[in-house]
This record gives sequence, structure tokens and C-alpha cells, in this order.
Amino acid sequence: MGIKTYRPTPLARRYYSVSTFEEITTTKPHKSLLVHHTKNGGRNNLGRVTTKYRGGGEKRHYRLVDFQRDKIGIEATVKSIEYDPNRSARIALVCYKDGEYRYILAPEGLRVNDTIFSGKEAPIRFGNAMTLEVIPVGVEIHNLQLYPNYKSYLIRSAGTAGQILAKEEGHAVIKLPSGEIRKFSLECFATIGRVSNLEHKDISIGKAGRTRHMGIRPRVRAVAMNPIDHPMGGGEGKSSGGRHPCNEKGFSAKGKKTRKHHKYSSQLIIQRRKK
Repeated sequence: MGIKTYRPTPLARRYYSVSTFEEITTTKPHKSLLVHHTKNGGRNNLGRVTTKYRGGGEKRHYRLVDFQRDKIGIEATVKSIEYDPNRSARIALVCYKDGEYRYILAPEGLRVNDTIFSGKEAPIRFGNAMTLEVIPVGVEIHNLQLYPNYKSYLIRSAGTAGQILAKEEGHAVIKLPSGEIRKFSLECFATIGRVSNLEHKDISIGKAGRTRHMGIRPRVRAVAMNPIDHPMGGGEGKSSGGRHPCNEKGFSAKGKKTRKHHKYSSQLIIQRRKK
């Protein structure tokens, strides 16, 4: 994959860059794995805005991605690498030997006609999913389960990967992309390799209209608001707000910890993420 830039004609193109989509093999998604994706513009069931700065954007269909990888012991063949508008990574359409089609997160290096496998007997190869118990120390992983027999929530963004540092007392010590070092049960599933689309972080949005296509509305500075809208609003001229930086509910916006003190999973965290 590469990044494409443009000549500044018009001028909005000067800082505009896009992916070249070289790894994409088809532009037509698998219809049986599409569902209608409705938007709410950041509003709840009463129509009130509960999440600001959302709305609009292009219409999308949601791709049903298999994050759990629970087809144990059945080999699958990669049919295509596709673009997914709902996530930063690429997805791969795979066909299992029993005829079932599924989407999975495409790891870096996975190609069409490659075979993938899920289970403890799977070889250590890109795209294969297995428990942490059988993955060697030092191997890069993604699509990690938080708890055994659970949906995989961790390490799914483009270009990210975790690394197994050690195994001890029924747990694997894993360094996450955020820098946090945490223990996970050896029964948790993970997929070998790094998530595809490594250059995603280097793409420049370039202009405001492009974020509107993504469904992101303009953000207003707190000091530019009125006092009724934000604690830092109001004042004569360019006032700094008259108080320490905070959110609209008055909580500190400069490093105040919001994690619960007696949360059960705190005992599994060895080192918190980088500040």
C-alpha cells in the first residue's frame, strides 16, 4: 500500500493525501454479509444530542466481521481483500471448506488464495487464530480477546500489533499498542500478525469537507462559547476562561484519572499506558 498526493489545483488539494488501495482486489462486497447501517447523528431515542460534533456523512453498509474466529479446525481460503468504510483496517473475505463465507480482519502480508486456520493445531502464520497458550513469546498478535470465549475487542486498528512478553501462572503478559502491559488468560484467542493498512496514520485529511464526509461536524472551542454552554465560556475579549481547563461538566481536562479505584481488572495491569 502507498499514499497518493495531488497537485494543488484546486488549493484544497495541497495537503490532501489518500491511500492508493493497491492491496484491494475487489470493489463489490459479499451481499450476504452486509446489513443496513442506520445513523443517529449523536442523538438518543428522544432526539436530543448526547454526543456532540457528529452528524451527516456518507451512507454505508455495515460488514459483518468475524472477530471471535470460532470456526475451530476448519480450513478457509482467502477470496478477496476489501475496503471497509467502517474501520481503518482492510478486511478479507474467506471461504471455509464447508462453504460458509465470513469477513475477518486482514493482517499485513495476507494475500488472495492463502489459507487460514483457527485452533491450537494451527501453524504460526499470518491470519491464523489460536489461544495464547500455544503462541510463542515475542510473536506479534492482533484481534485479542479480553476474556476467554468473548468477542475480541483489542488491537483492531490499522497498523497495530501487540507482543507477548512472557507467560506465567496461567496468564500471558502482553504489551498493547498503547504501551500498557497487562495480563491475559492463556485461554484467550488472538490472531497472528500485524493489522493491515500500516500507512493509515500518515494520511493527511487536508480539508474540512473531507471530515464532514466521515460524519464529523466542526468542533467549537470552549473559550468561544457562552457561559451557559461551557464553564470556560464568556468573558470580555479573548478571555482564557478564568479557570483551569475542564470539560462542560466541570471535570479537569488535564490528566484527571477516571478509572474506578477498586476495579477487578486493575490487578491484571502491570504497567499503565504511556502518558
